[in-house]
Parts: sequence; C-alpha cells; structure tokens
Amino acid sequence: MTARPGSTAHDIAVVVNGAERRARVIPRMLLADVLREEWGLTGTHLGCEHGACGACTVLVDGEPTRSCLVFAVQADGCRVDTVEGLTPDGAGLHPLQEAFRTRHALQCGFCTPGILMTLVAYLRDHPAPSETEVREALSGNLCRCTGYQHIVQAALDAAAAARAGAASA
Repeated sequence: MTARPGSTAHDIAVVVNGAERRARVIPRMLLADVLREEWGLTGTHLGCEHGACGACTVLVDGEPTRSCLVFAVQADGCRVDTVEGLTPDGAGLHPLQEAFRTRHALQCGFCTPGILMTLVAYLRDHPAPSETEVREALSGNLCRCTGYQHIVQAALDAAAAARAGAASA
C-alpha cells in the first residue's frame, strides 16, 4: 500500500529485528501491513484485524503490541521485533520455540508467532511464572487448535530452562 497520486505519504524508519528498514507509507497503513507487504516479514499473521486474536503481536520497543492496531507512521523511530527476529542469525531455535517443538505446543501454527512474541516479553519480565500466570498472560491470544495446555507447559519449560541457564552462568 504505497502512496497513491494525490495522497499524503510519510517516510518512516524502523529498526526491525535489529536492522533499520525504511518505507514510504500512507497514513492509514497498518504496521502489520508494512511488515508483511513492504518488508516481507510474513511471520506476523493477521487474524481478526481488530486486536482481539493476538496473531499479529510483535514487540514495539520491547512491549507486546497488536500490529493490526498500530499505524505504520506511529512506529517511526521505534524498535520492532517479530517472530523472524527470535533467532536473528538463523541458527537453531529460540529456547521458547524449542520448548514449543518439544511439547508439541502448536497445531496449525497460525496463532504461534503472536503467542511466541507475547511470551518472550512476558517471560523476560516474569522469569518464574505459575501456570495460572502464564494462562493470564496468554488470555489475549486465541488458539482454536490446541486447548493451550501444551502451550502453557512449553512456556513453563522455557522459563525453567532460562532460570537454570542463568544459575549456571
């Protein structure tokens, strides 16, 4: 959705997964759309496009954000992390992704990027959560396939592994 003749366009610069990206966008273009259409980061999924499902969750300046509710111009000058940036060097899986794999915490995978980004931020701020706390953290992410049990267990496993790694360091 680049600028059309006669429309006002804005140049934006966003640090996405550690690399600066630039785009020329119209004011109503959503962050989710610029991530997917302009920059090819299709791991950010669009589900409801109303902010209710959480599939489009990314981190904006470290905070979980529904990218379908943010205009791209609002992200100008921000740092945005997407699921593609969880392992920026492309080698292996992020510990949370590994826990999802081990626990079979996904089925169709549509909701998984948003859940991962929600949990990355949550576990960063809450390194020793209870099952109830993880469920509360995920209350804004809808999954129609799994029933959440394996997702919750994967989050608890990843938190335990991070604490064990920190203790041995």
